[in-house]
Amino acid sequence: MNDLQIDDIKTDENAAMVLLVDDQAMIGEAVRRGLSNEENIDFHFCSDPHQAIAQAVRIKPTVILQDLVMPGLDGLSLVREYRNHPATKDIPIIVLSTKEDPLIKSAAFSAGANDYLVKLPDTIELVARIRYHSRSYMTLLQRDAAYRALRVSQQQLLDTNLVLQRLMNSDGLTGLSNRRHFDEYLELEWRRSLRDQSQLSLLMIDVDYFKSYNDSFGHVEGDEALRKVATAIRDATARPSDLPARYGGEEFALVLPNTSPGGARLVAEKLRQTVASLKIAHNTPAEGSSLTISIGLATMVPQSGTDCRLLISAADRGLYLAKNNGRNQVGIE
Repeated sequence: MNDLQIDDIKTDENAAMVLLVDDQAMIGEAVRRGLSNEENIDFHFCSDPHQAIAQAVRIKPTVILQDLVMPGLDGLSLVREYRNHPATKDIPIIVLSTKEDPLIKSAAFSAGANDYLVKLPDTIELVARIRYHSRSYMTLLQRDAAYRALRVSQQQLLDTNLVLQRLMNSDGLTGLSNRRHFDEYLELEWRRSLRDQSQLSLLMIDVDYFKSYNDSFGHVEGDEALRKVATAIRDATARPSDLPARYGGEEFALVLPNTSPGGARLVAEKLRQTVASLKIAHNTPAEGSSLTISIGLATMVPQSGTDCRLLISAADRGLYLAKNNGRNQVGIE
């Protein structure tokens, strides 16, 4: 399809832009006179077949009248060139021949012609053929332009839906997945691990002494601290299948599909050290302290009839152990 835009397409269905390619100026003049009194038909003449493609690209005809016998370039070869050029491949071509020959006519249609007339054709017939083919071509352009606009609209709708989906799944403060998305994802991965009989690990992460942090530094600084911890958790995810989420308040979770206890322990320890290295000032448990996290870890291979809440409970117990044993550590149930 050529690069006509939908706004460029004539709205009058009888309008036409005609390009005649013929080496005989006499033929060009005869066709011009025949079309001169016809409303909404613009006529262009090209006597050099080697310039035909370039002129067609420039003026964007809705119909090409193509002579078959020209010096230096066979008319059928030119028809094939039109069909091979992206800007002219769909433009209707009416071949003009000196005689009604079934073999020549068949060759013309095989090369890509849309119609065949013996020159000089009757003006009434020529105008009727021009308007018919031009109308069909403009309908094709309008249809394709509408399809392109529809595809753009559909892509924009898809992009908008994806943004909305991300917003629905995201926690507003940290940008991590929210609790609802966490619940859905853990259930999905639990069923997948049940089917594959693979290991599924979960980290439950809690910011140590966070109530005291809010009381001492205020909720604005508290929110900023949570965002920094969330960034560390996000950076700890190495695979697209790992899901970091805000579980609630100062508690986070990290789903690690197809991960062994040892692998999960490495992730947890690295995360704990990363948060400690942020050196976020805290005055609990003592002045000059830094903000830390405690992590509970659990790994399971789901069994038939079980629920993913078993994994959450086990990770919660690990977190309880980490808290009771002094915080800033990884607890394993």
